[in-house]
Amino acid sequence: MKLIITAPRGKMASLIVADAAKRDDVEIVAGIGPAGRDYIGKDIGEVAMTGSQVGALVVDDIESVIDQADVVCDFSTVELGMEVLDACIRHKKALVVGTTGFSAEQRAKLEAAASEIPVMIAANTDRMVNVMRKLLMEAAQELYDETDIEIVDMHDNKKLDAPSGTARELIESMGEAVGKDLVSDAVYGRPQGRHPREEGKVTFHAIRGGDTPSSHTVFFFGEGERLEITHHCLNWKGCAKGAVNACRWMASQPIGLYGIRESMGL
Repeated sequence: MKLIITAPRGKMASLIVADAAKRDDVEIVAGIGPAGRDYIGKDIGEVAMTGSQVGALVVDDIESVIDQADVVCDFSTVELGMEVLDACIRHKKALVVGTTGFSAEQRAKLEAAASEIPVMIAANTDRMVNVMRKLLMEAAQELYDETDIEIVDMHDNKKLDAPSGTARELIESMGEAVGKDLVSDAVYGRPQGRHPREEGKVTFHAIRGGDTPSSHTVFFFGEGERLEITHHCLNWKGCAKGAVNACRWMASQPIGLYGIRESMGL
């Protein structure tokens, strides 16, 4: 499987480069970075600080390399992600999107592209997180009608979007389990003043600070008891492994819209 990886200097993408470079059945053919960055033209292994050369360069023009690839893996920015999407549509290449923070209009464009190319939208590619999703779906089926549900997502101070893409996906999965749109109908934090809790609505809370690793906790509050389901991400290696596995899986998929759980058999 021939792979293009965007934003290889990024925290997540650099680990994807390291994971992909170790695999015998994956060939990194190029990296994509924003125009003007000082690492354009350098080996992607050097840019991602893997400690070795990979034999593929980072370029700022995806059009010059995209025909070499089977799949493009995008964990970049909203702006670069939209450029990558357009190129994948033009060249009919499969796309795995881990970038978060898209507007509703941009998200709709990603989903619409699945009528022309294979597209996977996956805010979190870690297997344990997706097992957590499965557990939450079961918990929601049993407890939604008799508990108050709140979710806290914790990230470092560089995280731009709130709630996190993972938090949204966790609640989307619970909504899928109970047949409700729990994200659109959710409460996002609580401003100062009196705000009685609205029955049946999930509440998102986002904590941002320092270099804390990612954590997500979903609370089910009942009478005299509560259930907490938590995942702590100590580093991003599990996400990187899952992202490369997803790209390998997507290389053989037909046109359509996919989620990470399908590639994991969850």
